[in-house]
Amino acid sequence: MSDRFMLSRRKLLASGAALLASTAGARAQFPQLLPPFGKPHDPNPAKPEPRVITEADWYVGSVPDGQFDIRKVNMELLAPEFRRQLVPYPRSDQPGTLVVDPKNHFLYSVRENNEAVRYGVGVGREGFGWAGDASVQRKAEWPDWHPPKEMRLRQPELPEKMLGGPTNPLGARALYLFQGNKDTLYRIHGTAEPWTIGEDVSSGCVRLLNEEIADLYLRTPVGTRVVVLAENQSLPPASPITGQPPVAQQQPGAVQPRPGIFGGPIR
Repeated sequence: MSDRFMLSRRKLLASGAALLASTAGARAQFPQLLPPFGKPHDPNPAKPEPRVITEADWYVGSVPDGQFDIRKVNMELLAPEFRRQLVPYPRSDQPGTLVVDPKNHFLYSVRENNEAVRYGVGVGREGFGWAGDASVQRKAEWPDWHPPKEMRLRQPELPEKMLGGPTNPLGARALYLFQGNKDTLYRIHGTAEPWTIGEDVSSGCVRLLNEEIADLYLRTPVGTRVVVLAENQSLPPASPITGQPPVAQQQPGAVQPRPGIFGGPIR
């Protein structure tokens, strides 16, 4: 092999090394791009992208409830503080009283020994909230819905009456709130939109998960006092009571559910 050829080969190798070094330097200065459309390089391509939660993800089956089924909610998607639980209760309301804390989106079913069963709720959006005392003067399972005239004026597409069922806005149960003999037009009722628990969404009514309103319905006789707190009366959120036996599940008189169908830490 001639000296001239050996020299040319050394120059070629040296030039190639210089080119690789300059390319590596460029990669160090500018992030790698992947097709298409110059998407930034993902240093962890095995990491899955966040998945959009759909309505179907919110449900984990259903249970029979008279002529309809109640869809059971995937509690893993519900914020822990809005799951049904037994908590300390700081006020001196009579056991059996229902106390709604709209600011924190809780409803308390007061029990003995300064305890309460706490449910997460959706409440009235701005301009539709209310506060004060009322009483439950009527109860209904899978109730029909009669939109108030004021609501139909705002939403002319609403019917005068909507029959009870899974798509009815009142859900599986409703407690009708009165002040004296006057219907307040406010209700404590179920909802088929579990993602609205913890939100200001309704026209003043208080909504619970359908499986939770079914439980509350059984704990709440006609005549029960209901207190809706003003914002300045709001209660400090409390941690659940642990190490206690579960609250006995309420059993309906007309429709007998199978034991444990309404699950959760309080049965």
